[in-house]
Amino acid sequence: MKNLFLFIGLFIALNVTAQTPYQTGMQKAFSLWEQGKMTEASQLFERISKVETENWLPSYYAATVEIIGSFGLKDEAILTAKLTKAQEFLDVAASLSENNPEIIITQALLNLGYIAYDGQKYGMTLSGKNNQLYAQALQIAPQNPRVILGKAEWEIGAASFFGNSTKPYCEEIKRAITIGKKEKVEQEFYPKFMLERAEQVLKQCEG
Repeated sequence: MKNLFLFIGLFIALNVTAQTPYQTGMQKAFSLWEQGKMTEASQLFERISKVETENWLPSYYAATVEIIGSFGLKDEAILTAKLTKAQEFLDVAASLSENNPEIIITQALLNLGYIAYDGQKYGMTLSGKNNQLYAQALQIAPQNPRVILGKAEWEIGAASFFGNSTKPYCEEIKRAITIGKKEKVEQEFYPKFMLERAEQVLKQCEG
């Protein structure tokens, strides 16, 4: 009888800790990302998205990796290729999850990739779009700390560009941090609030 209970206990434990191929794949993709293996991470997220055809997260992360990898590039052809690919991933994510504030602010980040490369060329057309995207995301999710922080960062960048004070936006960053500390994310692999990064942004804002 004792052995039976041990077996049952072991079986339950194995069931609890057993991972689905989706969980294993996503964790591996995040691990590759953390190691700086951006291409491999993006490719793995893409492969997962082709299996998880109703899940927006793999395409969302494939797009995010490509967008982040575009900052600092000097070759416009490479930049355009990365951001075009990111846009394709983001379009897939948006088709699976409409009016999703996480996807909307990532679209704004993609636009920023172009603006950061050449503000004169892309700023005129994409700055207005980003203002609209952040306003839309904030209307959908006014208490989303990533939306609040993203919007504040965007406004800080614009203020700095025009030589205006960034301090009016510091309070919004503080609000994002307060909400972010309390946020409870229930969906597995859902985007998390990056507290350390938010605190760095606040230091720069107040500095």
